[in-house]
Amino acid sequence: MKRLRYVRIRARKRGAIWLCAAVLGIIVAITVALGRMKPILTSLATARVSNTVSRIVVAAVNEAIAEGKLEYNTLITFEKDKDGHITALKSDMAAFNRLQSQITDSILLRLGQVSDEDLSIPIGTLTGSPLLAGRGPCICVKMQSVGSASARFRNSFSAAGINQTRHQILLAVDVDVSILLPMFHTSTRVSNEISVGETVIVGSVPETFTSFDTTPDERAEYAQDYILN
Repeated sequence: MKRLRYVRIRARKRGAIWLCAAVLGIIVAITVALGRMKPILTSLATARVSNTVSRIVVAAVNEAIAEGKLEYNTLITFEKDKDGHITALKSDMAAFNRLQSQITDSILLRLGQVSDEDLSIPIGTLTGSPLLAGRGPCICVKMQSVGSASARFRNSFSAAGINQTRHQILLAVDVDVSILLPMFHTSTRVSNEISVGETVIVGSVPETFTSFDTTPDERAEYAQDYILN
């Protein structure tokens, strides 16, 4: 009877040891999986959010263009002299500020509608083995994103010929997004710059034209020698 009791106690101890080892193994496996899951989730979430935000920004700008809010002639006016030559460009700052606010509100509204998404990670990817990457059933993770946006217009002038200047109205949009994932969070900034208006200003043809076909570092030196001589 005592021997039977001893065998039972010993069997229970062995069972408890195996149970503790199994639980410890599961904890280690979960810890390793979570450690490998974090960079993968961060990369997937950042890429998904960046693509989504870029589409939202383009859609908001296209909507403003379709509604006729981004017409060049309504934002920019030219001042001319008595001979009809352009002497200055005037920007309608009230219209620019109003458009900046409207486009920002449109972006935030669209971003709030797609704040919740699911990310899927194949279990084989969590093993770290290239052979098992992308294989096996997927683990679905809920992702939430909260963002803030800012939009600003700027003018860009560039040479388009001897007597021509290209003027562009560029819209720069910055969206800062906080991405909430299970047990951690990350953030990213998505920047887009879109040309919303463009024209070519034609001036008078100069009597002389000098061009320096050289590198930018040598251009100033050659120009100084040309002026002194």
